[in-house]
Amino acid sequence: MSAPPDLPAVVERAFEVSRRSGYVSFCRNETGRLLAMLAATRDGTMAEFGTGCGVGTAWLRSGVRGEKARIVTAELDAKLAKAATEIFAEDHLVEVLAADWSTLLDRGPYSLLFLDSGQPGEVGVDAIADLVEDGGIVVLDDFTPCEQWPPITYGRVDTLREQWLTDERFTAVEVMVAPDASTIIATKR
Repeated sequence: MSAPPDLPAVVERAFEVSRRSGYVSFCRNETGRLLAMLAATRDGTMAEFGTGCGVGTAWLRSGVRGEKARIVTAELDAKLAKAATEIFAEDHLVEVLAADWSTLLDRGPYSLLFLDSGQPGEVGVDAIADLVEDGGIVVLDDFTPCEQWPPITYGRVDTLREQWLTDERFTAVEVMVAPDASTIIATKR
């Protein structure tokens, strides 16, 4: 295999801002390329809950085609939100909010929603389902691949993963993006 494809310019800017900010927790390139591909299929409003320094948002933005789509993202840490704002200062399709993700609840429904796996009460199907339009996509990352059912993580049933993969409101699949990372992609029926 030859070298991996170059990073989109907006993603390179996001990595540079992250490095300068000392922020090392960000969207993996494998997940980012998946986000860009999915964003290329969307119109309407896309959202990210938990911006960090904007790497995930940059991947989403790199996939946007035309002027019909926009991205809104919220980051609770004001310092990180300010760093992310630097990346998109000249981009009228991206809005970065220094706020808790709950500020985005009234801005939906979303055509694509990207969030980290977390507590089932926060990002479980019941908390998220009404935020996505019919046919909309939810992407949850930061899972460790699991080949058994029910899914086990750290010696316990992974109830978040189980919820997303079995809820009848969504058609969902777990996709390995790297040997040590998987993502759930769920489309609302």
